[in-house]
Amino acid sequence: MSKTRNQAITLVGTVLILILFIGISVVYGYTDTSWATAYEAFTNPNQTTEHLVLQNIRLPRALIAATVGASLAIAGVLMQTLTKNPLASPGIFGINAGGGFMVVVGVTLFGITNLQAFTVLAFLGAGIAAVGVYIIGAAGSEGLTPMKLTLAGSAITAMFASFTQGLLVLNEAALEQVLFWLAGSVQGRNMEILTGVFPYIVVGWIISLLIANKMNVLAMGEDVAKGLGLKTAFIKIISLAVVVLLAGGAVAIAGPIGFIGIIVPHFAKRIIGVDHRWLIPYSGLIGAILLLAADIAARYIIMPQEVPVGVMTAIIGAPFFIYIARKGF
Repeated sequence: MSKTRNQAITLVGTVLILILFIGISVVYGYTDTSWATAYEAFTNPNQTTEHLVLQNIRLPRALIAATVGASLAIAGVLMQTLTKNPLASPGIFGINAGGGFMVVVGVTLFGITNLQAFTVLAFLGAGIAAVGVYIIGAAGSEGLTPMKLTLAGSAITAMFASFTQGLLVLNEAALEQVLFWLAGSVQGRNMEILTGVFPYIVVGWIISLLIANKMNVLAMGEDVAKGLGLKTAFIKIISLAVVVLLAGGAVAIAGPIGFIGIIVPHFAKRIIGVDHRWLIPYSGLIGAILLLAADIAARYIIMPQEVPVGVMTAIIGAPFFIYIARKGF
């Protein structure tokens, strides 16, 4: 009971930290505003520039960053458990590459430039990539194994990345239009983009919590899980579907953002342990906080210009990735 109480208290504290970072994201940026201005903008709004920026730009941006960060982190937890690979992340299933490829196809072949259309195309590409990984990974007499999933994901990622580069070489004008999106960014997104994908993401969050106990059993190993009566193939399929909903939705909103899905599960395990009933919500909260922090920092690095948040997460995550690869965690 004492352990559960401490975990619950820590969870509440993490939620409060997340709320604080959302507030910081709303208040601070290139346009000079204050906490008092932000309070007034949402309680007694007017048509001043500051209020419009806070309502129409900063708040949607903060909510999008929190949603994307949480989704990528939870997807990372599921993938690392599913593949038994501490370096697994949404990119390993080709989801980022598939979403990026479909957006590039839309721009280069059909002249699409609308962000809403990018969202639909990215979601479609993510789904195609995940289905391709599953079909390749399930082929053969051994069925769906963690190693085969990892290798299939790497192959799909390489294929889509090559196709994307080839299309961009043939159409250099398209490169300028999609480069910022391909770098991963929450800048310039509005609430319509979030609300169009949010229902799918919420479904993914709910299912991930519902299968948390099953993921605990699966984490014990394939043979042990089968011995305990777990339908491992079914759980793997459900997990893959959740990864598509979460990571695909994140890519559809903000483009491919790396490293969140790799590093956050490790931090969460250090704080809360390996019980997925706690690990999944903690990872979601920490992922949201980390991406918000990266986005806030991205505003100040080369102000008045902004660094894409995907670049900031790479700066944060690359050393950690190397550490895991060399030393383990």
